[in-house]
Formats: sequence, C-alpha cells, structure tokens
Amino acid sequence: MKRILGVVLVAVMAATIAGFAAVQTSSAAPTVAAFTPKLTAWSTCSYGQCATVTVPLDYGHPDNGKTVKLALSRKSAQTSAGPYAGMMLLNPGGPGGSGLYLAGRQSDVPGSAAKRYDWIGFDPRGVGNSVPSLHCNSSYFGANRPNFVPTTQALYDYWRKKTNAYAVACGNSSAKALLPFMTTRDTVRDMESIRQAYYNQATSAKKPMLTKLNFYGFSYGTWLGQVYAARYPTKVGRFILDGVIDPRRYWYHSNLDQDVWFDKNLNSFFSWIAQHDSTYHLGTSWLTIRSGYNRLLKQLDAHPAASGKLGPDELTDAILEASYYVYHWRSIASNYSQLVRSGNGTPMWNRYVDSNQGDDNGYAVYLAVECTDAPSPSFAWQRDDTWDVYKKRPFLAWDNTWYNMPCLTWKASAHTPVNPYGTQVKSHILLISETHDAATPYSGAVEVKRRFPTASLIAGLGGTTHAGSLSGVSCVDDAIAAYLADGTVPTRQSVHSYDLGCPKVPVPSGGLLGRTSASSVMPLLLRGS
Repeated sequence: MKRILGVVLVAVMAATIAGFAAVQTSSAAPTVAAFTPKLTAWSTCSYGQCATVTVPLDYGHPDNGKTVKLALSRKSAQTSAGPYAGMMLLNPGGPGGSGLYLAGRQSDVPGSAAKRYDWIGFDPRGVGNSVPSLHCNSSYFGANRPNFVPTTQALYDYWRKKTNAYAVACGNSSAKALLPFMTTRDTVRDMESIRQAYYNQATSAKKPMLTKLNFYGFSYGTWLGQVYAARYPTKVGRFILDGVIDPRRYWYHSNLDQDVWFDKNLNSFFSWIAQHDSTYHLGTSWLTIRSGYNRLLKQLDAHPAASGKLGPDELTDAILEASYYVYHWRSIASNYSQLVRSGNGTPMWNRYVDSNQGDDNGYAVYLAVECTDAPSPSFAWQRDDTWDVYKKRPFLAWDNTWYNMPCLTWKASAHTPVNPYGTQVKSHILLISETHDAATPYSGAVEVKRRFPTASLIAGLGGTTHAGSLSGVSCVDDAIAAYLADGTVPTRQSVHSYDLGCPKVPVPSGGLLGRTSASSVMPLLLRGS
C-alpha cells in the first residue's frame, strides 16, 4: 500500500529532471539515448516461451556498461484469429509483482480478438527472474510480532528499529546497485526498451511492421500505463488499465485512502458472513461480527493462537485478502469461524504464511519503487495522520504505516513525483474500476478519465474487488474483447462519472467450500496496489 506527500522534493538528479520534466504535456516520443536494447531468442519454458531483454541500469548513462536483464514470457498470436495486431505487454501490479504468468491470460478474453496479439509478460527490474533480483531479509514477516498498534513507547521503538533494519538490509543487498534506479520512470523506460527490441526482432522475422505498444496493466500497472502514455503518446496502442491509481495521491495519501476503504470492505465481508450465519455461526449483523473481531485482536495479543504464532498482526494480514477480493470469501470465513468458535488458529495461520512469509523479493521491490518515486513525510507527520485514521478506521491503519516505514531511512533518494496527463494521446484507452475498490479507490479512475480525453471508464457497480477484469463478468470481458478487436470503447459520458456500468464481480453463495470464477490475475503481493 502507498502514500503520497504533497510537497515536492527540491533536490533531484538533473538527469531525472531533464528526462521527465515534460511528462505532463510531452507530444514527442523520446528514445533511449545511445543504447540498443537486446532481446534474446525465444525458448520453451513453463510459461510457454521465455526470453530476456538487456537494458541499461541507468538510462542517464546508458553507455557505462552496467545493465539489467529483464525476464519475458510469451503466448504467441494465432494466425487463425485474424491479422497480427502486435505485442500486448502486461503488468500485474505491486510494485513488485512478477508478470510472467500473465501471458497465459490471452485465453481468458472472450472470442478470438486477444489471439491476434503476442501476449508478453515480464518481470520488471529487480523482480523474480530478472537479473539482478532484489532480496533483503526473507524472515522479515515472522510469527507473533509485537502489536502493530503502538500503545507504548516500547512498541514505537520496536517498529522503528525493525523497519530501519529492513532498509539497511536492502542497502547491503547484493543487488544494492539497483536502488537508485527503481522508480516508475525507470520501468517505463524499460517498457519502451521492450517495445523497441520486440518489434526489431519481429520485423527481422518478417512479421508485419508494427510500432505501437499495447498494454494491459493491473493495479500499479495502471500507473505504469499512465506515465508511459504521457511520456510516449505517439507509441500508445490499445491500453487497458484495471484498478486505476489516482495520480493526485501517490504514494502517501493513497495509503490513507486505502486505510479507510479496506476498513469499509472488511465490514462488507462481515456483512456477508452475517447473511450466512447458518454456516459460520458468528452473528447475524456485521456490527456483532466486527465487535467480536475487535475483542479477538485483544485476546490474541495476550494469548496467540496456532501454537503461539498467530497474534493480532498475523490475523490482520491474513484476513486482509477479504478486503481486496471476493474470490476466497468462503474459505476465509471458514478459517475465521474455526478460530473464533473453536480456537483453532492453524488454518488462518497457514493463510498468513501463504501470503507473507518466504521470499521477500516482492516487498523489497515494492519499497524500492515507492520509496524513490516520491518523498515520505516525517515520522511525526505519519504518526499523527495514522492516529487520526485509526480513531474511525482502525483495521489496517498502523499495519499500513509500518509496512511503508522503511522509506524513512531508505538507502536511495526520493524523486520529484511525476504528474501525467494524456492530452497528446490519440488512441482510445480503456479504464476499469469497481466502485468500492479499496486498493485503488474509484475516484482515481474518474480523475484519470479527466486527464486522458481519449479514455473511457467501465465501472463495476457496488463491487469491492480490486483489478478484477477477466473474472467472468461478461459485461466487462466482452467490452475488453471488442476493444482489442477494433478499438471500440464505451462512448464518453460525463467527465465526472463512468461510461459503462457493469455488474460487480459476484460474491460467493453460502457454504464452506469453493470460490467464484477464477482470478489468476490476483497479484502475489497483496500489500500493493
């Protein structure tokens, strides 16, 4: 999760200022100076086909010999689907999410339109199979951590020391050379390098001469799409942005927005549980269940469940998914009911472990991007804001603050925030957002529609699912298929609202087992946008 500070960092690298000062209004499409990105031959892999593209570590000095190798995956276009339409680059969000699996989403689009494109997933710099890959401390997310809510000075001291230690660990990582070059700006330039390298190779292979980037971004991927489109407006082809980042709020204030909406969506989840009290036996009103949840947090603080491993912090992290998506509501409710009614915390502990422990690559990259994309406020500022939110929306307030706190002592400088507008973009852009999305609140999608005059907005009315396109809602998925076929988008209505209202991703029916339609698009890193 993220935040934005409304002040501007004055001291910033001259190369960064020169490269992106005109991002708001640029009509030119600058190229990567003095460097030709190199794409290897494609080979069979578990994702279909894989390759790597070599790009500069520092685009300000592309000839210094220091490079990054980005991992790519591909599901090729099918000649039977119609004329070749080029590459479709995809990003799952995070920042820090691996995108290699996304090439396989080609088959989830109704009809044959998507099969005219080569679907290309990629691991952004620092992520997964890209080289180097950033790792700092794989044991950072542990068991029975001290309470997130700092009701004593000792808790303040613990969390400040722990978060600072993580920043230090990243600064000492074997991939520490990446840290000054992990901004959204850098990844956008990587996307342009991928576009150049891919079409150079495709032309050599006698595919039709194409030049534009087609892009499908989820969550943080929508921010990449916005910044790329403003930076390279003449290179924009089909752009689908689902779960839209608010360009006014990144990253500090967007976290405060998330704190409010994740709390609201937790209550929506509890309301659903209450509707199925005959299954879960936790109460017939969301308020009763929420009150029980608050009591349970205190009980776990004193007596952790799951053999002393599941405290209030771990429960908060484990149940967070219910505020992101509806897909697993039944299994989460079942796990939670077992914890409340029988004291069996093992299923909920396992859910926490699945989401948070092990390789910290996603978290490390998340911080590497967000800590350098924009400056963070002082600790006192964050403390006061968090307590203000906590008074009314306590669910994730302190959890979220500590999650982002390493930025205060990060070992690379923050940059001036970019401010993308799409007034020079000529291609239609498709925006998608559910109206109660917590990770990227709906108001952000409306703002991006205002900034990009060629954008149309599809709203999932009343939905709480984040970045949930291609989940089987035909109204949304058919619109995506039509857009990929010939560029058709819903006719723009009021600039202050959506252009096509669709049903939300459906909540599950009652019962202990199962889930709604599949969503392999869910980011592996929940704690992002």
